[in-house]
Amino acid sequence: MNILKHERAIVDPKAQIGNGTRIWANANILEGAIIGENCNICDSCYVEKGAIIGNHVTLKNGVAVFNGVTLQDDVFVGAGVAFINDRNPRSNRSDAWVLEKTLVQKGATIGANATLMCGITIGSYAVIGAGSVIIKNVPDHTIVVGNPVRWVGYACRCGRALNDDLKCTCGASYQIKNNTIVAL
Repeated sequence: MNILKHERAIVDPKAQIGNGTRIWANANILEGAIIGENCNICDSCYVEKGAIIGNHVTLKNGVAVFNGVTLQDDVFVGAGVAFINDRNPRSNRSDAWVLEKTLVQKGATIGANATLMCGITIGSYAVIGAGSVIIKNVPDHTIVVGNPVRWVGYACRCGRALNDDLKCTCGASYQIKNNTIVAL
């Protein structure tokens, strides 16, 4: 396995880490965590058993990815993002607890200090603004901000906002078909 592991990172030998991944100081990767290839796991990140991280994912400083959270390929997670996996937390959790899974699809961007409730899906190439609180699904290519979040536009695969004609400065164009945005 060809990974870069900082001397102060803790990586359980039973965690699955893909080639080319970099794990920085004070990160803690538990047994049963799955991290893909060419990821960047920055300082003080925590990846729990049952968390699945795809290829080319960046976790900026201080992100905790808990059991039940799946980040697909090419996802960017800003510093201090909070993933929630327990809708009704108690310190003396009963056996009746049910894990609610969270899915962040390919290419999505989550801004710093956003909070994501469990049991939701963030669509492909969606953009979540810094500090936003997400309690519902976010469709593909959608840009949302605030608390509660509100729709402010659509995002290109490159991450830039689309104009009113659903065109990007990178040259890509989109259209809406059946209430879904699709590339032309």
